[in-house]
Amino acid sequence: MRQEAPPQPRESTAESGESLWRNRNFMLLWCGQGAGTLGPQVAMVALPLLALQVLHAGTFQVLLLSFVGWLPYLVFSLPAGVIADWFDQRRIMIACDVARMLLIASVPVAGLTGRLSLPYLYTVVGVSGTLTVLFTVAYRSRLPELVQRSQLIEANGKLGMCESLAELAGPAVGGVLAGLAGASRALFANVLTYALSAVTLSLIRVPASEAGAPVGASQRVPFKAAMGEGMAFVRRHAVLRRLLLCTSVSNFFVMALSSIAVTFMLRELHAPAAAVGLVFSLGAVGGLLTGAFAHRISARVGTARIVWVSMLAPGPLYFLMPLAQPGRGLALYGIGLTALSANAVLFNTAAISYRQTVCPPGLQNRVNAVYLWVSYGVIPFGSLFGGMLGTAAGLKPTLWVCVLGMWSASLFVVFSPLRRLRDVPTPMPEPAPAPAPALS
Repeated sequence: MRQEAPPQPRESTAESGESLWRNRNFMLLWCGQGAGTLGPQVAMVALPLLALQVLHAGTFQVLLLSFVGWLPYLVFSLPAGVIADWFDQRRIMIACDVARMLLIASVPVAGLTGRLSLPYLYTVVGVSGTLTVLFTVAYRSRLPELVQRSQLIEANGKLGMCESLAELAGPAVGGVLAGLAGASRALFANVLTYALSAVTLSLIRVPASEAGAPVGASQRVPFKAAMGEGMAFVRRHAVLRRLLLCTSVSNFFVMALSSIAVTFMLRELHAPAAAVGLVFSLGAVGGLLTGAFAHRISARVGTARIVWVSMLAPGPLYFLMPLAQPGRGLALYGIGLTALSANAVLFNTAAISYRQTVCPPGLQNRVNAVYLWVSYGVIPFGSLFGGMLGTAAGLKPTLWVCVLGMWSASLFVVFSPLRRLRDVPTPMPEPAPAPAPALS
């Protein structure tokens, strides 16, 4: 097995002490990904509407769209990590943006020509999801090349703020566009965002001495062994292993809760549709605020301590969601959702920054792929669990199970080596090298 050198501090294209606002490369990435996260939120509304209104799909057929979109994380994440190592990451990201742009653009074209069908829609969603997995692996490994290590939390916080803003505005934009121009034409907004992302990525310039060169053919280890190296690194590293378990358990129960949230508010709380939309929009504000102040919060609390504090502290507010009542009591659900959004952005910012700090450059892609494979792979099963338990036990008992499960995920990081640290050491000590086991 090829041995990885311990991670060494790398200088980014930003000069020491330079603000991220003056870092041209980061600002290009930030603007491009701000648009790139808004487009799929528009499509999340437009595609189900298109299936329902134009193709007259049933409930299960619409739910299948979401399942097909998440399935590539379970199937393709590990291979994506190796592919991102073998080829230039920026070119991979640009190619993924262009391919997704063409795929989404083909949907309204197929609709105008009378060739649109549900199988075609599933194909577009599935292939786009596969490209998104590859893009995400390369994208998360690219950031440490654009900013200094000390700026990772601030940079990830700003990127997380973009995601929260997209969650806040995207569904509303998608609904308005679908109402004005039709669900099919609303997808052109997603096409434009992918185009903008591709343009900004093409403008990023990183000196060859800073950019990680793709692995040459003569240096490549066998594909299966290369996937095993990323898995072995996570298994050996006590903190990374705990972070993965924490993220996966949290994602499972968050998706279980999300699968019944709208039904609970409509049937149990008798909330009008507009109020339900307002609750979700206000919930995203928590993530927007913590993303904006992630750097300051982590500096005050500690870059290592914030990982477990961000999971533990908001937990009691989650219990307001099953305690919500009709009328003004709906606000309790919104408060709980705001706490969950704040937790998600702050924890993800700190945890991803930690991972980017401790991973050797040659393993970044494959470790990111392992995280996507496990923590995103549980999402479809969490959604299925929530729906099945909600049907069998009722919506409110299911909410109690979900909020308890979400908060219990914090135990993986509370009882970890992070609890004895205030800040992440730089450079982090690496676990002793061990042979990579074969993936079963």
